[in-house]
Amino acid sequence: MDQAEKLRNIVKKNQKTAPKAQIFTVTSGKGGVGKSNVVVNLAVQIQKLGKKVIIFDADFGLANVEIMFGAIPKYNLSDLIYRGKSIQEIITPGPLDIGFVSGGSGIMGINNLSKDQLRFLVGNLSKLDELADVIIIDTGAGISDNVLEFVMASPEILLLATSEPSSLTDAYSLLKALYRNEEFRRADTKIKVISNRVVSEEEGIGIYEKLNAVVGQFLDGDLKYLGMIPQDMAIEKAVRQQQPVSILFPESKSSKSFEMLANYLINGEAAPIQEKKGIVQLLSRFIYKRY
Repeated sequence: MDQAEKLRNIVKKNQKTAPKAQIFTVTSGKGGVGKSNVVVNLAVQIQKLGKKVIIFDADFGLANVEIMFGAIPKYNLSDLIYRGKSIQEIITPGPLDIGFVSGGSGIMGINNLSKDQLRFLVGNLSKLDELADVIIIDTGAGISDNVLEFVMASPEILLLATSEPSSLTDAYSLLKALYRNEEFRRADTKIKVISNRVVSEEEGIGIYEKLNAVVGQFLDGDLKYLGMIPQDMAIEKAVRQQQPVSILFPESKSSKSFEMLANYLINGEAAPIQEKKGIVQLLSRFIYKRY
């Protein structure tokens, strides 16, 4: 039995009651597609809906969430595991009282943890359920074991992609690794696509349809379309000022998109997709099958 399996067994034993918090895991096939920006702004918009949000920053070794919040965490996961800090103590307050937990490098040594340390870790992380209505997990990019472990454990996956060919290819590679993992429970998992940095709703839907076509054809899977985030200079300005665009420029087109996505997530809806007609539909299917 490997360490990951031991961890999952401990998690199962700790799940005595139904979890209180909704959990969304945000991931992508590659870096540089705006994943942490999406995490932070979704957190802001969900918090505005009256939900208590905590971000778990599992993008180990990077500090994107804290940079965008303009806050430096005093403690991280290492302090919980090795230095006796409580889960409450390692939660850093962000804007609008959003909390976030920095993974730091604590989880990188998970293979060296004893069974008692694993039980202690899981027991403390499970307390986040009591402290939040919504937990958003920001994973690393790619298909490393750490990323896949978080993605496979999540009931709701938000897959971020752009129109760049490398983004689509890497997103499909992640999905292929996920679907072909014998521990992945597809019936219990929702995968929703967010199209980022697009110039139109049509482009956003096109990104989703390309991914959904190849997943359906080669992996016998089915993705849902959550929505799109437009290319917006307001986001770049907000990043430079280390603030979420949803706070700094609440009336910007990107902020309005994040607001819509948050409503879809909390209300359990998905973005409507208008069915294509005639020759456009025919050509689209032909192109997507060739992708």
